[in-house]
Amino acid sequence: MEKESNTNVTSTSYLLGSVPAVIPEEKSTTTNHDVPYANMQTFPPNNGGNRGQGYQTIGSPTEAFEQQPANNWQGVFSVSSYTQYFNVDTDAVVNRLLSSLNPVGADFFSKIDANPDLYGLIWISTTLVFVLALLGNLATYLMQKHADNSTSWSFDVSYVNTAAWSIYGYVIVVPMAYYFFLQYMGSNASLIRFWCMWAYSLTIFIMSSFLLLIPVGILRWIIIILTGVASASFVALNLRSFIGNDLSVAIIAAFFLQIALAIFIKVWFFA
Repeated sequence: MEKESNTNVTSTSYLLGSVPAVIPEEKSTTTNHDVPYANMQTFPPNNGGNRGQGYQTIGSPTEAFEQQPANNWQGVFSVSSYTQYFNVDTDAVVNRLLSSLNPVGADFFSKIDANPDLYGLIWISTTLVFVLALLGNLATYLMQKHADNSTSWSFDVSYVNTAAWSIYGYVIVVPMAYYFFLQYMGSNASLIRFWCMWAYSLTIFIMSSFLLLIPVGILRWIIIILTGVASASFVALNLRSFIGNDLSVAIIAAFFLQIALAIFIKVWFFA
């Protein structure tokens, strides 16, 4: 009897109106399409592929928009591309100024490799322009008074213009010429580092300009020649450490360009 009752219960479970047994759900074979997450920061949503980030909020621009590389033409004309080259502290500037006074160090590029600056290109050049214009006039006054006390003297404003185009032109054009020449020759070149090195090489001319106030002609020539040789050695030896000995003609030319600058300063401002 007991077996028959169990059999009846089992057989009646499939009748209409009966409650079916609980069957575990099988995994659906249909593909679930994930809806991409969307909010106001990434709208429209990026549903795969290289379609960009979508619209950005005004307060959070993309990183690519914030930092435009200087090697892009758009970055060349952007002020933000050059702010990193003025991010130097006083200790670093003083260390580089002292290094530029060592004509045989040949380690300047290793000191600025991590963070080359354009501080010298702007401030050292500008300082030298005004020093040459001011001390050049003062030296002319002292020489005239040394020769004849009765000679009248007036400030020559043209010294400022001459100092500006000669110093700015030299410190900008010469490194650029070397950069394009070395690029053409397939050698190592860095325009920012060249600008930095050539600008700091002018530091010694600022100091020697005060010594050129001495109203003795032969002594002035000795001072300017020593200054030119020291600055030329600094440029040539550091340039050789940077590009190697393959282009010795370029290194020798850099040496004599510094000598020519020294002679120009002596002849024009401290004649």
